[in-house]
Amino acid sequence: MECRTACPFGKHRSYAALALLILAAAGCATVPDAKEDIAEAAATSSSRLTILGANGPLTIQQSHRLLSRVADDAGQDASFRRHLAIEAAIARTPLTADNATELLRDGSATFEAVFKAIAAAKHHINLEYYTLEDISYGGKHLGDLLVAKRRAGVAVNIIYDAYGSSDTPAAFFDRLKAAGAKLLAFHPVNPLEAAAEGYSPNDRDHRKIMIVDGTVAIIGGVNLATYYQSKTPGSDAASGRAPATQEAGNPQETNPQGTTLPTKWRDLSIRIEGPAVEQLQGLFLGHWKNEDGSKLDQSTFFPVQSAKGKEMIRIIGSSPEQDVSHYYVTAISAIRNAERRIWLTAAYFVPTFEETHALEDAAERGVDVRLMLPAVSDASTAIAVAHSHYSDLLESGVRIFELGGVVLHSKIMTIDGVWSAIGSSNFDHRSVLFNDEVDAVILGSRTAKGLEAIFAEDQKAAKEIKLEEWSKRPFTDRLGDFFQRNWQYLL
Repeated sequence: MECRTACPFGKHRSYAALALLILAAAGCATVPDAKEDIAEAAATSSSRLTILGANGPLTIQQSHRLLSRVADDAGQDASFRRHLAIEAAIARTPLTADNATELLRDGSATFEAVFKAIAAAKHHINLEYYTLEDISYGGKHLGDLLVAKRRAGVAVNIIYDAYGSSDTPAAFFDRLKAAGAKLLAFHPVNPLEAAAEGYSPNDRDHRKIMIVDGTVAIIGGVNLATYYQSKTPGSDAASGRAPATQEAGNPQETNPQGTTLPTKWRDLSIRIEGPAVEQLQGLFLGHWKNEDGSKLDQSTFFPVQSAKGKEMIRIIGSSPEQDVSHYYVTAISAIRNAERRIWLTAAYFVPTFEETHALEDAAERGVDVRLMLPAVSDASTAIAVAHSHYSDLLESGVRIFELGGVVLHSKIMTIDGVWSAIGSSNFDHRSVLFNDEVDAVILGSRTAKGLEAIFAEDQKAAKEIKLEEWSKRPFTDRLGDFFQRNWQYLL
């Protein structure tokens, strides 16, 4: 098996010295073969179908009635049951019922929902983010809001990735600590700070999770980062003033190759109420414990849940500690079993061998496979690597669209109108090998229809890449694609 090493080149931050250090520490990392894991899970699938409702595990009779209802609502009984069987065989966490969900477009809707939930918090606020900054929304700053909640007696517990949040001013974290918030840096970059637990700078916490009072959660692709504020209502840009970064004298944001990026970031999160929140709470606590966080008062972390809606959700937490990423196996299985359509939006399209062939095989058997990919990115190397895959994908019948005018950061997929995934996992090697990720798989038609509507809207604004035109590119461009693919194991 070949050596595939990954490092976070260009994922919004590019530090050459750190990159070299990470490469040295990473050694040889291999993308695991998902076939064995899928086969093993399928052999024991009879014991995996557990459905948790608001009042605990459902009986067999209740489960059958619920599944029949969801299948009827989807109007695609066979497809729904097919994907349900896949989920039951592959996933390592129970399926939860009685959830309510809301899709949150871009930073504006996500920030609004985050600020609203935090303002309403009565017991605790748990945040886990790759990038955490003192964002603003509606004239208010996150730091002010969190400090105010601490003064009101609300517990504030925060996990932030030490690399992803390395640009955040220390004063922001110091202020929160002074107010009594508990903060935990995931895998400190400084080896002296990480010596007690072992040094693993290449393993990053890429999750984006907010949990309030154990009843409301938000996950997805949106970091609590200021670069989302350029088009956020209530931000400086919306009020006609220059963004804070420009006021501070910093140049307009560019990618590592010096290309000026659009000011608007396109992304998606999902707000969840119901039993699925408990699974997210468990993931947060798992990281807190593994990173040797201080003792937390968990007395209000798992309140009695009530039925909030009709969505069926499975939360999947992935980690490099797993033999193979649980989400990776789940996604590949869903793609391989698609019957009608696969619509995928990927911020960083650097697919593994199995992902590439799963998409190509689906298109060749007649599945409507569409990819929404960025025309420009904060990780321009990832775009170059994606281009190296276009010819094979287009020849297989995959339709590819490039969205310009925005920095596309979404990570979503919907299959057959009944299976949907939203979370932090990118379609790249890093999410499989090195990142701790969190994703929500939703079974049913409601969320799928919402995601398909978003995809269709983006498709209208995107440029479709046609095989005839793509094959006529200059030889130097095609040769460059060949060499760029050698970098895909580093992304």
